[in-house]
Amino acid sequence: MLLVDPGLYIGTVADLNDSQGLAAAAVTHILSVDSVDPAPLVPADGNFRRKWVNVLDEAGRSRSATIITSYLMKKHQLSFTEASLRLKAAKRTSSKVNSGFEEQLCLYEALHCEVDTSSPLYKQYRLSKIIEKYPEMRHIPRELFAADPPTAAPLKRALFRGSSVLSHSVGGGGAQAFGYRKSRDVQCTSYFIEPVQWMEPALVGVMDGQLLCPKCSSKLGSFSWCGDRCSCGSWVTPAFQLHHNRVDEIRQINIQK
Repeated sequence: MLLVDPGLYIGTVADLNDSQGLAAAAVTHILSVDSVDPAPLVPADGNFRRKWVNVLDEAGRSRSATIITSYLMKKHQLSFTEASLRLKAAKRTSSKVNSGFEEQLCLYEALHCEVDTSSPLYKQYRLSKIIEKYPEMRHIPRELFAADPPTAAPLKRALFRGSSVLSHSVGGGGAQAFGYRKSRDVQCTSYFIEPVQWMEPALVGVMDGQLLCPKCSSKLGSFSWCGDRCSCGSWVTPAFQLHHNRVDEIRQINIQK
């Protein structure tokens, strides 16, 4: 059991049997991470500052290191690298955060140490992991799909909300490295969005295909769980794109009397 921060230790399951050691360190609470909720990026809460806590793993220390790293990032406003170095200096051991947890912590840093499930960064990360968990795409969680937006105009069909748009770096990513587009005048001609409920029949059990209008069945765009290239040259994974010239954008205008 090693002191990492005032009031916070990192240990192993063996520490549970060391009642004298726990009492000597004034440990009042133990956080076990032998089993964790599948939702990523659950940081240690601020109450740690008012308790003496021992964070422990059942086997290894990657998960406990992840929890403590996220806590250090949040409390001290550190980057992932800075928090990792502080933990390494305190532990003086070879254990470290594994690559999967490291990716989550880098996302946590990009989200300014907040768990914002509405963020495009969070949505894109979650989508990128779906194909790893469901390689045949036959059991896609229903909660992955955004709700169909309400349709106001009788002759039109609302397809997605502005909050469903997933931004990407224009002309960036792997395509730029391979010189896919050398012109500086790069433009995106498609909306890349998160899956919406009306798409579900087309997506389940299929790796790629067309996206058809749920009202008139005309082609609106395409999808690929393996990713696709935007007209600007950026590679987006996975890709659910609707072409600008196939949809109309509805803007709300606030009229003040």
